[in-house]
Amino acid sequence: MYSEKVMEHFSNPRNVGEIEDADGIGEVGNPTCGDMMTIYIKVNDGKLTDVKFKTFGCAAAIATSSMMTEIAKGKTIEEALEISRDDVAESLDGLPPAKLHCSNLAADGLHAAIEDYLNKSKSN
Repeated sequence: MYSEKVMEHFSNPRNVGEIEDADGIGEVGNPTCGDMMTIYIKVNDGKLTDVKFKTFGCAAAIATSSMMTEIAKGKTIEEALEISRDDVAESLDGLPPAKLHCSNLAADGLHAAIEDYLNKSKSN
């Protein structure tokens, strides 16, 4: 059902945890399936220097969170905003159709964290 990459990121997720002094935090969830994600970002000179996550959900939700952090880390804000739902799923060699909503959450969580960062930056 799941690709080897999905199982690898589920079994050994990267960048799990919180960033205490995060520059942006994004919280997203899917009430239908119960998946919840919190994405934390640290920004320096317009680049994501750290990205971490805490996810409560299925194997696909954890794997997509992990993969999204790998894709996003080191990118500029503009590049990170271009990371799509499809990018996350494709990087994991695909997801079963019933689990595609999980990759949507990972990309949406990243974008929400960036929006939070941009809103905080405007008010400073």
